[in-house]
Amino acid sequence: MRIRIVDAFTDRPFAGNPAGVLLLDAFPEDDCLQKVALEVNHAETAYAHPLPEGGEADWALRWFTPATEVAMCGHATLATAHVLHTTGAHEGPVRFATRSGVLMATPHDDGSITLDFPTAPLTPVDAPEGLAEALGAQPRAVLDTGPNVGDLLVELADEKTVHALRPDHKAIAAHSTRGIIATARAEDPALGYDYVSRCFFPNVGIDEDPVTGSAHTALAPFWSERLGRAELTGLQASPRSGRVRTELRGERTLLSGRAVTVIEGELLA
Repeated sequence: MRIRIVDAFTDRPFAGNPAGVLLLDAFPEDDCLQKVALEVNHAETAYAHPLPEGGEADWALRWFTPATEVAMCGHATLATAHVLHTTGAHEGPVRFATRSGVLMATPHDDGSITLDFPTAPLTPVDAPEGLAEALGAQPRAVLDTGPNVGDLLVELADEKTVHALRPDHKAIAAHSTRGIIATARAEDPALGYDYVSRCFFPNVGIDEDPVTGSAHTALAPFWSERLGRAELTGLQASPRSGRVRTELRGERTLLSGRAVTVIEGELLA
């Protein structure tokens, strides 16, 4: 099996969020998929295989962290679409059959790819006891992001506070299914982004995710309502960093970015 490591939501190597991508004829046993994901040891490893023509989707797609299978992953979907497009395995828009329904990925002439994902339903909730201490910052607002994303979205006072976070990952794990999305409005939109975020997912084996597409299905409606615009750009301020362009379309959110293949090899096991 060929395996590729792709940096997603970036136009340069060694930035954005790396994902393993394997194009298969069929899915092997789940135990095998999980072991390979642990060996790859990136936030997600994506597995895809082609589906019969004439159906509602072109490829089946699953995502595994080093610890578990997840219901939705943006950056590994972007990475998979990039591999399909750059290798010629699929031309034009591709429809993926996933645990989150059929997801569309559309490549563009400029090298970017747009993902069509379900918008996360946001429900304001009270800040759980101990959340401020776990994050190391006082929340301004806390929202549940629904079952597909599985995070708490936490608005903080300002961009500096988001950059300065040094959370207690063990304590964070008690507060949501996957983890915490911390966000604040950009201090200077002239720098090319409208809001900043960081994502901490200890419950799926990822202390801090470099760039999280699925989180932006919650960040897009949150900030679009506050900023009064459907089209925005988010900066995920992890050490690797990356930008996600978002467009809110009601129950769907478009996520756009680029990807770069950095490693290609053969899986021998």
